[in-house]
Amino acid sequence: MSKERERLFNEFAPVTSQEWKDKIVEDLKGADYDKKMIWRTNEGFNVKPFYRKEDIEGCVESLPGEYPYVRGNRTDNNWHVRQNIQVNDVCEANAKAKKILNEGVTSLGFSIKGKDVSAELVEQLLDGIYAEAIEINFSTCVRRTVDFATLLAEYYKKKGYDLKKVCGSIEYDPIDKELTRGKVIEEYIENIKSLINITKEMPQMRCVMVNAADLCNSGAYITQELGYALAWGNEYMHTMTEAGISADTAASKIKFRFGISSNFFMEIAKFRVARMLWAKIVDQYAPESKEACKMIIHAQTSSYNLTLFDSYVNMLRTQTEAMSAAIAGVESISVLPYDSVYETPTEFAERIAKNQQLILKHESHLDKVADPAGGSYYIESLTRSIAAEAWKLLLAVENEGGFHSMVRSGKIQKSVEESSNNRRTALARRKEILLGTNQYPNFGETSQGREPIGQLCCCGKPEEHKDGTLDMSRLGTEFEQLRLSTEKSGKRPKAFMLTIGNLAMRQARAQFSCNFLAAAGYEVIDNLGFKNIEEGVQAALDAKADIVVICSSDDEYAEYAIPAYRQIAGKAIFIVAGAPACTEELQAEGIENFIHVRVNVLDTLKALNAKLGI
Repeated sequence: MSKERERLFNEFAPVTSQEWKDKIVEDLKGADYDKKMIWRTNEGFNVKPFYRKEDIEGCVESLPGEYPYVRGNRTDNNWHVRQNIQVNDVCEANAKAKKILNEGVTSLGFSIKGKDVSAELVEQLLDGIYAEAIEINFSTCVRRTVDFATLLAEYYKKKGYDLKKVCGSIEYDPIDKELTRGKVIEEYIENIKSLINITKEMPQMRCVMVNAADLCNSGAYITQELGYALAWGNEYMHTMTEAGISADTAASKIKFRFGISSNFFMEIAKFRVARMLWAKIVDQYAPESKEACKMIIHAQTSSYNLTLFDSYVNMLRTQTEAMSAAIAGVESISVLPYDSVYETPTEFAERIAKNQQLILKHESHLDKVADPAGGSYYIESLTRSIAAEAWKLLLAVENEGGFHSMVRSGKIQKSVEESSNNRRTALARRKEILLGTNQYPNFGETSQGREPIGQLCCCGKPEEHKDGTLDMSRLGTEFEQLRLSTEKSGKRPKAFMLTIGNLAMRQARAQFSCNFLAAAGYEVIDNLGFKNIEEGVQAALDAKADIVVICSSDDEYAEYAIPAYRQIAGKAIFIVAGAPACTEELQAEGIENFIHVRVNVLDTLKALNAKLGI
């Protein structure tokens, strides 16, 4: 620090954390500091309103590329831009792959139907694609993975490739099949041995996948996804080393796929923690090289929070998600197209998804700096907190007999289901927000015949959710079903805002009520205000309203609500916007519908639909 800067800072007395807190308490004017300022996360720890240097004392100090890799596996941050292709027609898939490789994609993910696996398919699929220059990943049915790997290795040798340069993965994950499909794969270690033998000359080709993204897409909290992923990977490490495979070889063949939620800063910390804890786990197997301790991560934006309505908002979600993974230094990222909820993604949607990553590289230059979040008091503190909770969960899984044992008993599925149910309840009460779905819906939007696509099997076909498996239905599904049922009824109910009295309160409550009711697909009619009840009631009747919402202040409801209700009763559903002190008096008169911030939005809208005959 220069002498001038030293002089400048010496003029100010140091401020302690307690002094900062005291100032906040003063500004709160009597409000409870813990209730107002402490964020109680779903991940099992609290987040403070501010952090200082003292909060990161004891954090891991290492450089990018150094063990335990909390700051990344590399000294650069040039991740692979990946796009996945479902191979239904091999010639079309090949043409598409070559096209997108010329548009900035550097990693391909081919999903191949088990029945189609053949030498001819491999040759046609990879025709004109130079495997030494890009990353190529393959997934197929678990029962055909070894067959496919054999054919792929033969093809690479036939083409004369330098096998040390071919890079990618053959995504064999038998435990995931049990977790998501209920298909038990017995004695999978023999298949893993075969895959390792087939790929032994390809050091950059990984063949065992930990598909933790399925946990994210089923509603798991961040510490759950991470803790279970580590236990999952440890299950494979233990199984392989017990079968005589060296720790270095076993670790070098495992790849992780994580989901990315919209919790921006916590996701950055999650990936940092994942590398650090995995390095600690692998190190316990005593590998010969610390290089074996590197976790290779493919990150994929979450499908759990994508929406059918206002689907362009999906671009905003996936953009921040991709950004958090890029900042965290993962090896590759794939972005789900915004329209994947309701159709096979269009060329336009896929181009946007690809360009979202290219913007992060070529305009934001996130590929030029390794671990830009390193040293941030907040990120470093989150890293430590998430690590503590994830490690606790990992130890709990091991005490229960390991990850596979808990999958077999259904405990993993039940745990994730509980988290998802908690999130759905939070969504119904607007404690968790999906923009355009349970808050600020597009009032005039219709589905235009679009229907949500359900869970897909490995062959790309819709598949029913089975009991005892992960349920990967999206968070906003129930709200969408409600809105679709309204639309399909053939009648769009009209909700009329009878605004009267205090200007600020009536406007605020009318806006709240419009957003509340439009989430069910109702036509909402707002108004500037009426001079008296009679004028407002007449306007509502003239509009042929199905629902009339009186919007005023709590103090004025005692005066306005009952006269309005008496004139509306039997002609439309009457709702009071708010929870006034005179609620019992209004209920005694027969008023039974109240909407406010504490009600369950989803249940209330379902009840209104029932009253409307929908």
